[in-house]
Amino acid sequence: MTSTQLKVTGMTCGHCRSAVERALKSQPGVTEANVDLEKGAADVKFDEKAIAVETLIAAVEGEGYQASTC
Repeated sequence: MTSTQLKVTGMTCGHCRSAVERALKSQPGVTEANVDLEKGAADVKFDEKAIAVETLIAAVEGEGYQASTC
């Protein structure tokens, strides 16, 4: 297991936060995802053998937000 923090931009409300969390948690290998709306960040714990950081970023961007590693 490893963890990473993603910078997420474009979130404006609780619904946005929930959408990003749901997108991350639905990815195979993700065990935990917590999004902080005020900081514009997502803390993600995942199995690096099952999923790559780039895939996590793509999941966030698939919801219409911008994401990058911190």
